[in-house]
Amino acid sequence: MSIVLLALVALLVGTLIGCVGVGGILLIPALAAFSGLTTHMSMATALFSFIFTGIVGTLLYQRKGSIDWRITIPVCLGAVFFGYLGAMVNSHLNAVYLNIALACIIIFAGIYTYRPYTGKGLMAAEGDSGGKRVALFAIGAAVGFGSGLTGVGGPVLSVPMMVILGFSPLTAIATSQVIQIVAAVSGTIGNLKFGGIDFTTGMWVTAVELVGVAIGAYIAHCSGAKRLRTIVAVVCIVVGGFILLKSLIALA
Repeated sequence: MSIVLLALVALLVGTLIGCVGVGGILLIPALAAFSGLTTHMSMATALFSFIFTGIVGTLLYQRKGSIDWRITIPVCLGAVFFGYLGAMVNSHLNAVYLNIALACIIIFAGIYTYRPYTGKGLMAAEGDSGGKRVALFAIGAAVGFGSGLTGVGGPVLSVPMMVILGFSPLTAIATSQVIQIVAAVSGTIGNLKFGGIDFTTGMWVTAVELVGVAIGAYIAHCSGAKRLRTIVAVVCIVVGGFILLKSLIALA
């Protein structure tokens, strides 16, 4: 029964990644609950699977012409340098504090997934200035470090940050597919040295996720996905709140 439940969560996670970017965060508590992995190993295994969901997502979004590489490349450069550092810090932190950080990220992502796009923000205007490239690099740095630190994929951090700064949701989601690869590879390299990955569980979970990514990308390009965004927001807030409450009780 645990394997079936984990497979269903993996399918849901892949669909959410492909459709709205945010979704990978839900895999970590599922791995810990249904596969018996520790928090650190669940984070590392989830991050490993996001390498492959990112590759498939990138191919699907590129086929639709949705990826703006002028935006994507600076973000990825920032992520590649800081993902390894985040994984290194992860290996020295208490699992309870990691769960608290993870819960806060999940709740934040849920709130911002529900928030409607306004088209306003510091970077909503067109152009390719040096300041804009620096800001994009800074986004990538924050995403890479956070991804390596907590095990969440790049999209859960990059999508809210880019929407806050004024990028359209589709642009943010398309960029997140690429940064997912970079952040996951960088963080996984760090985890191979400082942590542990359950490759057996990771491979079959990844296979299920990839089916979901294809479904999610199709939904994203064929419908508004407004209802799905609402579901993502509710699930993230509920799951994040549960993890935060459980972690605070353990800390007390």
